Amino acid sequence: MQLEKHTDIDQLITRYLSDTLDKESFAELKRWSSASESNRKYVKNKLEIWFSSGTADHTAAHFNKDKAFSSFKRRMTGTRKRKEQLLRFSWKTFIRAAAVLLILILPVATYRQGKEAVKQTFADMVVEAPMGTHTKLYLPDGTLVWLNAGSKIMYSQGFGIDDRKLKLEGEGYFEVIRNEKVPFKINTKEVNLQVLGTRFNFRNYPDDEEVTVNLMEGKVALHNQIRTMPDLCLEPEEKMVLNKLTGEMSKSKARTNKSNVWINGELFFDEDLLEDIAKKLTRTYNVKVEVADSLRNKRFYGSFEISGNTINKILDTMVSTRQVKYRCEHDVYILY
Repeated sequence: MQLEKHTDIDQLITRYLSDTLDKESFAELKRWSSASESNRKYVKNKLEIWFSSGTADHTAAHFNKDKAFSSFKRRMTGTRKRKEQLLRFSWKTFIRAAAVLLILILPVATYRQGKEAVKQTFADMVVEAPMGTHTKLYLPDGTLVWLNAGSKIMYSQGFGIDDRKLKLEGEGYFEVIRNEKVPFKINTKEVNLQVLGTRFNFRNYPDDEEVTVNLMEGKVALHNQIRTMPDLCLEPEEKMVLNKLTGEMSKSKARTNKSNVWINGELFFDEDLLEDIAKKLTRTYNVKVEVADSLRNKRFYGSFEISGNTINKILDTMVSTRQVKYRCEHDVYILY
C-alpha cells in the first residue's frame, strides 16, 4: 500500500539526513511527527526505507520511496562490488536516522540530547592487522586506510558526525576525504596530527624509537606531545621524525612515495634506525629479531620484496653491505 505523500515533510527529512536542517526546521519536523500516531509512523517508515536503501542523495529535494526500495532490492541481489559498497555505507546516515527515531519515541528529548544519546549507544570500533599481514578498510567518512602488521586504530561509531578523531597504534597509510568543516585528527601518545584532506603514511609503534610521518599530498599539522614547541607543518615530499626519548621533532625532504610500499608487499628502509628495522622484520615475518647494543643507533637504507624473500635472504643482503652481521640462536636472529 502506498504511503500518503507529504512533500514538505519529505524535504525536511532529506535536509536532516544531508546535515542541512537548522534547529527551527528540526523543531517543525518534531512537532509534526508528534501530532499524531500516523505522522510518527510516516516519518519512521521514511527513515527506515532511506537507511535500508543506502541511496541518500544530499542534493535531492524529494525522497522517492519506490525508487529507494527498488535500489535496496538491487543491492541485495547485486555483485560482490555492490555488497562491498553496502558494507562501507556510512554510519553517519544511520546515526542521524536513529537520532530522529529516538525523538519520535521520546518526544520531550531535545535535538542535541537526541544525537548525543544515540552516539553514546555505540562502543568504539577497533580494527587490527595481525602480525605478518596488513588490512585495508574504509572509515565511515569514506577515508581509505591501510594498516600494517601489528597495528590497530580505534574510533567512535559516531565518527564523522561532529568530529573525525581516531587513535593509532602502529603504522597506517591514509587517503583522507576532504572536509573543511570537520578536520581529520589522529591522536598518539607522542604526536597528534590534523588534516583536512590528504595522503600520508604515519608510523608510531609503541616499541619503536622514533615516530615518522611521510606526506605525499596535501598538508598536515603535527603537535609534539613530548616537548613544548610550535606545531610543525609538512608539505608534500616532506618527512617528520620525532625522537621519543628526547622529544626532538624535525622535518626533511624525502622520497615519501616509497613510505607506503608495504601495502604492495614491499619493505622500504629510509635511513631507519636498525633497532626499528629489526622490529619491522619481526612484525613482517613473525620472527624474533634483536640488535646488539653497539648497533642500536646505526641507520640503514634499502628496499626489498616480501614475496619470495625469506628473513634469511633479506638479512644476507644487508650483510653484503658490510654494515652489519647476523647469527641465529634458538630461533632468534641477532644483528651485530
